[in-house]
Amino acid sequence: MAPRGPRVVVPVDVKKRPWEQELPLHNRWHPEIPPVADVRTGELFRVEMVDWTGGQIGDNDSAVDVKSVDLSVCPLRVVDSDGTPAKPGDLLAVEICNLATFDRENGGGFLTDHFPGATKAIWYFEGIYAYSPQIPGVRFPGLAHPGIVGTAPSAELLNIWNARERELEENGVASLKLCDVLHTRPLANLPTAKIKEGTEEWERIANEAARTIPGRENGGNCDIKNLSRGSKVYLPVFVEGANLSAGDMHFSQGDGEVSFCGAIEMSGFLELKCEIIRGGMKEYLTPMGPTALHVNPIFEIGPMEPRFSEWLVFEGISVDESGRQHFLDASIAYKRAVLNAIDYLSKLGYSKEQVYLLLSCCPCEGRISGIVDTPNAVATLAIPIAIFDQDIRPKKGKVPTGPRVVKRVPDVLRCSYDGNLPVTQNPGGKESEMWKGLALHRPTIPCSTNFFLYLRWGIRYHKTSISCTQ
Repeated sequence: MAPRGPRVVVPVDVKKRPWEQELPLHNRWHPEIPPVADVRTGELFRVEMVDWTGGQIGDNDSAVDVKSVDLSVCPLRVVDSDGTPAKPGDLLAVEICNLATFDRENGGGFLTDHFPGATKAIWYFEGIYAYSPQIPGVRFPGLAHPGIVGTAPSAELLNIWNARERELEENGVASLKLCDVLHTRPLANLPTAKIKEGTEEWERIANEAARTIPGRENGGNCDIKNLSRGSKVYLPVFVEGANLSAGDMHFSQGDGEVSFCGAIEMSGFLELKCEIIRGGMKEYLTPMGPTALHVNPIFEIGPMEPRFSEWLVFEGISVDESGRQHFLDASIAYKRAVLNAIDYLSKLGYSKEQVYLLLSCCPCEGRISGIVDTPNAVATLAIPIAIFDQDIRPKKGKVPTGPRVVKRVPDVLRCSYDGNLPVTQNPGGKESEMWKGLALHRPTIPCSTNFFLYLRWGIRYHKTSISCTQ
């Protein structure tokens, strides 16, 4: 007898907003956000997703939708074959069996100091390949993957997150404020239907819950581009049932997703299977902090990925744009590698904004190449040569200058810049203020589906996808 197909446990309607879905989505982590369905270990099940913005980025000639987008994300409870749920301290093994875009159309990044204005590129799919009219002369195969796979935090772990991220927000500089615990509204998936917006209980959950933007001990938004078919994620369990979540699907992404939302975001589905390793947290995960909760997931990468044989590699060291020396700072080194790549490729007829978006979504490889030789960390960014319609390597006597440069037009779609450097904060819960900077450099190529069993929501695209920087 042929095996049965996957059970659809989270269906979505791409014509509805996340909070209008039959199973409402939400955009934060909280132990009191309830699961929407039960799945058994060994069962093949399907979760459908909208892209990360909930359908707010359109296939049009304006980047205003990127600048003003309102962000928001459904959890699943995992039980053994005998009905016993996963328990705190267990390890949840999640296998990615299949994933794809839907077969129908739907309707503040790493360098915000250099590229503060919102920009957008629209990407079209040709089988496994993607191309964009806004970034001509580039075509590459995708490696579809979920940006988010995670479990719900316990109340104790949530308190730890809020305390340390609040301290960073209060004591850090604006460019470090990426972990603000304030949230975009509405909070769609509440513990009971009796909890309404504006009530004391609603305000408590909305203010305690953690945004799904950064990765943390529970996994979450780790954006590991090789986490495709055949991969496994081993996640710590902090609450009964695990409350598994997945979402933020990408057709393709470069290492680091340097423009914050720069992957080719899309809507689609995931087909998953789960197993419970009883007591696995203690057995396999070593705490990296003061409590047993300070652990990190383990990822097993599958065999599916594009193959390239020739790369052009750009290097960066721990010296910033002002010439100031930093001590083994890998972030500064990687930033310099990315900027070197942008400056170089802009000599070939591309605008720097086009290259910035491209490096967020093409299959480039980022590496920390050296981290022990003081004072400089060395980071590298490798770009596959074959994705371009021209040879991008340096050649004697053939530096492309003046009229020999083929101007790559049309350029990416842009939004006017208001003169304020973007910061990822949402003072007073005002979505427009938060999004003034939250995604200022986040190219999103097919609008991505954000389902996680704490679904982080998004948009679905099949033939078209959007890549934007805000």
